[in-house]
Amino acid sequence: MRPGFVQACSVDNYGNTQKPFVDPTPMPKEIPHVDELGVSSAPLKSASFYIGSFCKPYSEDFMLCKAEDQNPEHCLKEGRRVTRCAQEAITKIKSACLDEFTSHWKCLDRNNHGFEFCRKPEKDLNACLFQKLQFKKEIPGSPIGQTPIHEKKNPIYGPIQR
Repeated sequence: MRPGFVQACSVDNYGNTQKPFVDPTPMPKEIPHVDELGVSSAPLKSASFYIGSFCKPYSEDFMLCKAEDQNPEHCLKEGRRVTRCAQEAITKIKSACLDEFTSHWKCLDRNNHGFEFCRKPEKDLNACLFQKLQFKKEIPGSPIGQTPIHEKKNPIYGPIQR
């Protein structure tokens, strides 16, 4: 298949695949080809905080570019850099902590993507990634000076009356 062409299979109402769809509009030549990440939503959600901190410079460049010009074509190069960085982060996570990563994303997949139901596998993944790759989970918007929810010893799961 030629680079720049997207191939996907259409699916009928019964889940049967039909003939492949080929996008006839290739990307401009100055935009480098980047493969898709190749993971579903659960592994992406499991790795999201690490991808966010690992790829922060590229993501910020992309967001600044989007703020300059709303034309999608204007920021294709920056978007490709973010995708390449996410690929690198996923590859590092898989190579260093495959068992913990798989356990966590499968838990998320079974529990409707709720982090609150997967704290044990999440804790194991956090420890492994910190030990082997020095990746630290940072939740954007967390109150400064307070223990993050994923590091609390005895989190309160119900509503609090004051």
